[in-house]
Amino acid sequence: MTTTLIIEQVLNGLQFGVMLFLMASGLTLVFGVMGLINLAHGSLYMVGAFACAAVAAATGSYWLGLAASLVVAAMAGAIVELLIIRKLYSRGHLDQVLATFALILVFSEGTRWLFGSFPLYLNVPEILSGSVELPGGIHYSLFRLLIIVTGALIALFLLALIHKTRLGIQIRAGESDREMISALGVNIDRLYTIVFALGAALAGLAGAMVGSLQSVQVGMGEPVLILAFVVIVIGGIGSIKGALVGAVLVGLVDTLGRFLLPELFAIFMDPASAKAIGSALASMLIYMVMAGVLFFRPTGLFGLNA
Repeated sequence: MTTTLIIEQVLNGLQFGVMLFLMASGLTLVFGVMGLINLAHGSLYMVGAFACAAVAAATGSYWLGLAASLVVAAMAGAIVELLIIRKLYSRGHLDQVLATFALILVFSEGTRWLFGSFPLYLNVPEILSGSVELPGGIHYSLFRLLIIVTGALIALFLLALIHKTRLGIQIRAGESDREMISALGVNIDRLYTIVFALGAALAGLAGAMVGSLQSVQVGMGEPVLILAFVVIVIGGIGSIKGALVGAVLVGLVDTLGRFLLPELFAIFMDPASAKAIGSALASMLIYMVMAGVLFFRPTGLFGLNA
């Protein structure tokens, strides 16, 4: 194990955390502002990935595909909010869970009908396909580094949007007292549609970028959705800062745990057993971190009253 290898794994953890942040930021906005449990958020991640793959294949331009992932996911989110989600705000969480779970099935079968059951593949643009030399002589994937930088810029944009703009004031007020801001003349229905579409666009962008590192396939969003829920529980519901810190924490703990634990157990046992036990413990590590955070801060690191 070398210092260079550890730094590379740290960067991989940051890249994974950034992807989780793009998912969790939209999810925490929707839950914080609307009080809605949206299990179909992972489907919007899948929609963005398939939109990017389809447009990139048709036009030969990855950048057009990336733009399409934002637009198509945002449009899908707005349509879902207008036609289905809007009827669920006054309903209980059980109704929301059942309705959004049904949306997962609709999106999955609709995507399978359009694109088939076989995975699609996105090629990274040639200009981003190489590696870049970082200080210390470390060579790291240029595309993965771009994902980290993109996530950092989006985090700054969202923080500025929430804290420095009129729309952000309305979003924060909607978290606290939606009836009051509605009485003050804010179009709460339009605000909800904007928030939902924004969250969907971020999920779609995450799906498009991750689709370039792995295959694009039906059902790819559900495992990521589970981790996104872990992120917002750790960070605090409704907090963009919490989503960012929680995502980076989960990304680093998961990546470094899968890398370091097998190496640690290999000191005491044979490599095969060490890998099996270390990998099993690593898969539980983020949930142990979540439990620890909730024990000391039941509302999350940056949640209300944290």
